[in-house]
Amino acid sequence: MILDGKIIACDRCKEPAVSVKGEVIDLWYSGKAHAHGANIQAVTAPGGFPLWVSEVEPGSEHDITAARAHALPALCRAARDGLPTLADPGYEGAGVGILIPLKQPPGGRELDINTRTRNAIQRSLRCLGERGFAQLTGRWRTLQHITASPSKIGDIARAALVLTHFEHGYIT
Repeated sequence: MILDGKIIACDRCKEPAVSVKGEVIDLWYSGKAHAHGANIQAVTAPGGFPLWVSEVEPGSEHDITAARAHALPALCRAARDGLPTLADPGYEGAGVGILIPLKQPPGGRELDINTRTRNAIQRSLRCLGERGFAQLTGRWRTLQHITASPSKIGDIARAALVLTHFEHGYIT
């Protein structure tokens, strides 16, 4: 299994900004994508086929926060059954069964060859998770340019997932 997150941009933002610690912020603005949008989490099969898409979270939410709310409870149960999940470093601290690449040690030291090899293998397998999002956003044009409220993006992404499963014969 591969866990990945994506900010799906939109051109409308009707939700009001909120005040956090005296600072007004727009929940749907993503500093990562430099646009308004929604954070969607997805679980893909090892081959890159999308299996599950989360509900929408505001674009300002980090991947780990959105994953804790939607994906991690099910993935931790899968890990107990022996099915690990690959994720990028943005999911550091996700818990048991979520495998992320190890960071470079402090002080300019290098990782040993075994750890570097493990990281390279993990990154090469994890890139297939990107393929799952590419399959959804590339095939379904509505996910390329959302003109609805960002709170509706989750419904659109889940509909695209069902249509993708139907198109590939996973459901009839």
